[in-house]
Amino acid sequence: MTHRTRRPLLTSARTRARTRAPRTDADGARARAVTGLATVAIFAVLLAGCSGAPTPAASTSGGSETSGTLRPAAPEGTLPDETQTALQQIVDQAMAEYAVPGAAVGVWIPGEGSWTSAFGLADIEGEVPVSLDMTWPLRSVTKSYTVTLILQLVDAGEISLDDTIDQYVDGITNGDSITIRQLADMSSGNADYTTTEGFGAAYSADESTIFTLDQLNGFLVDQPAQFAPGTQRIYTNANTNLLGAVVEQVTGQPFQAALDERILEPLGQNGTRYTLDATTWTEHPLGHVMLDGEQVVQNDNLSIYGPAGSMVSTLDDARVWAEALGSGLLLEPSTQAERQDGAPLDQGPPYDRYALGIGETKGWWGHNGEGLGFTAAVFHDPETGTNVAVFMNESNVVPKAHPADQTFRRIADLLADRNAE
Repeated sequence: MTHRTRRPLLTSARTRARTRAPRTDADGARARAVTGLATVAIFAVLLAGCSGAPTPAASTSGGSETSGTLRPAAPEGTLPDETQTALQQIVDQAMAEYAVPGAAVGVWIPGEGSWTSAFGLADIEGEVPVSLDMTWPLRSVTKSYTVTLILQLVDAGEISLDDTIDQYVDGITNGDSITIRQLADMSSGNADYTTTEGFGAAYSADESTIFTLDQLNGFLVDQPAQFAPGTQRIYTNANTNLLGAVVEQVTGQPFQAALDERILEPLGQNGTRYTLDATTWTEHPLGHVMLDGEQVVQNDNLSIYGPAGSMVSTLDDARVWAEALGSGLLLEPSTQAERQDGAPLDQGPPYDRYALGIGETKGWWGHNGEGLGFTAAVFHDPETGTNVAVFMNESNVVPKAHPADQTFRRIADLLADRNAE
């Protein structure tokens, strides 16, 4: 297998000025390839104790908790050698099957222990190995944070899931009938900005442009709907970015500040942040896409995703988020139950069903993400309290596959077989 780094998708001068400290690309869950004679561009469509699950803590919808007070502890000890060997084999096989250069994977089982491991290379050309303290793009896992903020505001009585988006953002087609709930569960029918001429032209004019949330949402104004609200479920970045605008309108804070105060600080997620300027994102892997048998390093313009996919995180923070998201740690129990009322997507990433900013696969709840060189999967098993996080620096696998999600599914199968013995 060969590689090259001089023809990146969504080309950026920053990917050419490489250092030994790896740097990389942007966030999304599914990417759409648009090939030109001189440049190849991908606009990501973020499709982004053993006896039982832990008891959810009190709601944090007010966002006033002391930093880190709600952070779940990792299970003590390590998993049995036999389990570790089986997990290692699953990751090795998935990386070989999908030509993944590097990965970071963690499995945390209450009452049994933990297994975390780094695999392969963060930077092929620089021969930089993946390490466990690197930060990875969350891609569409970011959506689960954004919708959690929305549900916290519902718990606080500041908004309703039945509010229409025109109460917060002007100019959206069908805005007087699209509800917050429909934006969260991907049934709004809203257009996606990644396919608009306005976004394409702005991005092509300067691929290093740092887009604001208002700009991303502005590309949606007066765009034709894909379908009538509530009649289909098609996954888009735009749905979640409109919810980001709701967060800003209701809290009176920039999205990043609301996220920090209401989620990241209470959970002590010091390695996680919402960032639009990739030049401030250091010590991370490079994202890759295989083109014509060669690994091509991807652009790192995080700002093209906004609240739909512009967050980065560490493996241990992903453990914390898997538990908080899957168990409803930050929400009222009734809100978490409502959150999990979902259905299969008509178009989108691989879930058995998708609900309010959360997906269900094989009985596990969480979120995955893909785009521009990276995939991620962060899931929680309510029955056992087990958490799994997978980060990989390869996306857009042909034939279509999601390496991190496939790896998670195989881990889930292994653990199910193990529990059945």
